[in-house]
Amino acid sequence: MAQASHSVEIPVSQDKVWSFVSKIEKWATLVPAYKEHTEIDDQTSKWTFEGNFKGLKKKVELEIKIVEFNEPSNIKFEIKGLSDNFTGGGEFKAEANDNGTMMTGTVEINAGGLSGAVLTPAIKVLLPKVTSRLTEKIARKIQA
Repeated sequence: MAQASHSVEIPVSQDKVWSFVSKIEKWATLVPAYKEHTEIDDQTSKWTFEGNFKGLKKKVELEIKIVEFNEPSNIKFEIKGLSDNFTGGGEFKAEANDNGTMMTGTVEINAGGLSGAVLTPAIKVLLPKVTSRLTEKIARKIQA
């Protein structure tokens, strides 16, 4: 299993952070290697990513399902691989402080099956970078 977390302080209200992260369509395109996504219903969407890792081009499809909304502080989601055997989850937390809001993005991925032995080392390298970039991009977009 691979897990990554990244926090950033944003000089805006907790409500403004919540208003952005609680709607997937606002931040889906900010995920590194994003290709497209389709909303299935209010809580579920299908995402497609395409990227290169050490010369290997890979297309990944997954399902994201929102499993918990705790306005204005927390949104949790589950991840299920559609193209590969993996599961996971994550969350965005928004905690008000004297300077605005501390936002933390956390993602974990568990690759299974035969491909898990191959995918896990790559996921462990890529996940911290992806989580950090996504959290920073969301912070910049909220402040814009």
